[in-house]
Amino acid sequence: MVSSASKSNNDWSSGKGLLPGREVLGPLMLMASTPCVSIIFFHVCANMQGNFIAFASICMEKGFFSFLNEIWPNPWNPVVWKWILTFFAFQLFLMKAVPGKTFEGNLTPTGHRPVYTANGTACYLITLFSILVLGYTGAWNPAQIYDHFGEILSSMNIFAWCFCTMLLIKGYVAPSSTDGGTTGILVQDFFWGMELYPRILGWDVKLFTNCRAGMMFWAVGILCFAYKNHELYGLQAGMAVSVALQLVYISKFYHWEMGYMCSMDIQHDRAGYYICWGCLVWVPAVYTSQAFYLTTNAPDLSIGAALAIFLAGWLCIFINYDSDQQRFLFRQTNGHCKIWGKVPDKIVAKYKTSSGQTRESLLLVDGWWKLSRHFHYVPEILASFFWSVSALNSGFVGPYFYTIYLTILLTDRAFRDDDRCRKKYGRHWDKYCEQVPYKIVPGVI
Repeated sequence: MVSSASKSNNDWSSGKGLLPGREVLGPLMLMASTPCVSIIFFHVCANMQGNFIAFASICMEKGFFSFLNEIWPNPWNPVVWKWILTFFAFQLFLMKAVPGKTFEGNLTPTGHRPVYTANGTACYLITLFSILVLGYTGAWNPAQIYDHFGEILSSMNIFAWCFCTMLLIKGYVAPSSTDGGTTGILVQDFFWGMELYPRILGWDVKLFTNCRAGMMFWAVGILCFAYKNHELYGLQAGMAVSVALQLVYISKFYHWEMGYMCSMDIQHDRAGYYICWGCLVWVPAVYTSQAFYLTTNAPDLSIGAALAIFLAGWLCIFINYDSDQQRFLFRQTNGHCKIWGKVPDKIVAKYKTSSGQTRESLLLVDGWWKLSRHFHYVPEILASFFWSVSALNSGFVGPYFYTIYLTILLTDRAFRDDDRCRKKYGRHWDKYCEQVPYKIVPGVI
């Protein structure tokens, strides 16, 4: 997940410069509203073809809270809870049981270096294979996930709140490292999190919530929706191309998983409600929304059109992967590599840590990263458009909401990252911006 309000370690540990009233009110409002938003979004996509105007009209007639209570799915279905807990237990088992290379993450300001087992791709393939085997043998019908999706989201809201409460208590009582602390305000500690790299019995919390719960359910969810589409209509071309592109993208993610664990999200955002609820509820609700919508609303699409969409989407995903891989390789080799056939240009940027130590980072000024400072966002947004566009003009919110959301999110993130880097690197960042003048879209912004 990407964060719209990340704080530096100093901000969190000292609480300086914060306005308690506003800083408490904002998180409280978000925590009260986000579960409702997830259920409303599901209901409108599932039962009203994405028509929020019709939803608002009914709310005016019946009253918002009365109608919300009416549409809220049952959160206590024992069968649904069995599926959820079995899925999580299976992912936790795979994290420990599947072998992989040892990978060391980035050094934190306090000198802590997280260590991971790089087995994401294997866990991902085992999970998908398991779903296919269950479906093929008839041991379990994956289409049931579509039928009970509202109940799953309702139950996951409860799970996320309990999980975050447990993380809060752990942060106070048994922190995993010195990369954390309290702001002195309980609501902030719960919302933003207490720890940067919490671990429970050896399991890394962020790796679990972000990668093995949220992202893995994205893949499992859309595969189950494809089963439902096949059950209803035979697998339609529009549904097939959307699911195929998303699985290619998610496969790319797991191939690059350790690169993600070195990203700005992981390095700066603590494990609290913001990240954990987002990965446990928002990702399943919103990231799967195109496939959920297309399950019963896919328009007729020719094989030729589906193939053209797939090829265009695949190209965007490849460029997104290649740009991320260039930066990851550059960082892992400390600049001693080749990008596009030559040793890459770079800027050596020195900075001071919170403890006053002087360190340096290398800023890549070559390959895709010569085009703009966040060029990799362009193909990522375009890829999301291509796995949505098979819906054509059959709806708006259902198939295209994620693309709009992602565009706003990544644009905001680009500006925030620029501000953070300018504060961190100072004149070195100004020099970098002179050589790479555009934030996102070359020649535009």
